[in-house]
Amino acid sequence: MDVTGFQVRALDASTWPDFARLVESQNGVWGGCWCMAFHEEGVGRGRTAAQNRAAKQERVDQGRAHAALVYDGPDCVGWCQFGPTAELPRIKHGRAYRAGLGDLPDWRITCFYVHKGHRRRGVAAAALAGALREIARLGGGTVESYPEDAQGRTPSSSFLHNGTAAMFESQGFRRARQLGKHHWVLSRTVAPAGQPET
Repeated sequence: MDVTGFQVRALDASTWPDFARLVESQNGVWGGCWCMAFHEEGVGRGRTAAQNRAAKQERVDQGRAHAALVYDGPDCVGWCQFGPTAELPRIKHGRAYRAGLGDLPDWRITCFYVHKGHRRRGVAAAALAGALREIARLGGGTVESYPEDAQGRTPSSSFLHNGTAAMFESQGFRRARQLGKHHWVLSRTVAPAGQPET
């Protein structure tokens, strides 16, 4: 899929080398996370970057990790992580989230990463669009994310790992409730591929 000049491909065993090359070039991303923080295993004390890498690759090989990878030519320059709620049980602001919890969504979009040299060029928006297409291909359903409201502020792009509320709203998401000073639950329903959106 081509979005705003970028190609978007799903993370799987065939694209793992491209994902791994990007993560390795960025020192493992956020202290060696390897995009494991929202999986059940989590990250932190007692887990090394090498363990996170191995766990992520195992999940990818088994089809238990999802992401939309964004390519600029041959290079993977960013991604959007998504997955069923059971695949991504950990989220930021968990206490506030559980306090107002209703039904769990079918899918969560938990984080974005964009190579330092490609930020503010539409990579995250392309990744989000790609993730929504993949969710539609995989059967659709309710989708939630927890982005930051950056309106009237200029937070560092390196800290916008959940994306911005405005980016999600531009792709059909609506605010459900506030989680923290600047974070919100945003949601939308994605129709299965080939069916019209309602």
